[in-house]
Amino acid sequence: MTDPSRPPADSRADLRDPGPMRALAHPARLRILGILRLDGPATVGALARATGEAPGAVSYHVATLAKHGLIEEAPELARDRRERWWRAAHARTSWDAADALGDPARHAASDALRRTVLESYQAELLAALAAEASLETEWIAASDSSDGAANLTIEEFRELAADLAAVHAKWLGRGRDREPGGEVRTVRWITHAFPRSGA
Repeated sequence: MTDPSRPPADSRADLRDPGPMRALAHPARLRILGILRLDGPATVGALARATGEAPGAVSYHVATLAKHGLIEEAPELARDRRERWWRAAHARTSWDAADALGDPARHAASDALRRTVLESYQAELLAALAAEASLETEWIAASDSSDGAANLTIEEFRELAADLAAVHAKWLGRGRDREPGGEVRTVRWITHAFPRSGA
């Protein structure tokens, strides 16, 4: 069953302008957007507790994300006029790093956003490693951290990227609207396919 408080699974924010890229390149804003996507709508107070940020700072970050259309208000969830709930406006965010190469402002914004995303991945992976001691053995055994490399043509490289995208789509679709609990947990995966530096 689809959750009406969450954006459709196929909805995407396609960032083309430097402004939204720079806005999302802030670690706290990136984290807030991730929380709203994974956990669903929240108030500023709940987001402040989840991030450890001061409520005033979270309010500023929320306003910035809303200004760029990355999140939106969810007034139907408010219990009174003072309470404001926020939800992600899209299920995913994308931008074309190659397309930004010809525009210095877009390239700088894209680069800053990509660096923030990579730093957030590292923090998330280290937090998962630290939490392993509290997990059941079977959940740790099912986890995977691996890498690989192959000498590919550009056509094969594109095929690899398409295969990985198909795997993402399959599992995003299967578990998106299922609430965690009991035998179900939120499982994260992070993949990268890129030309090796210097190769």
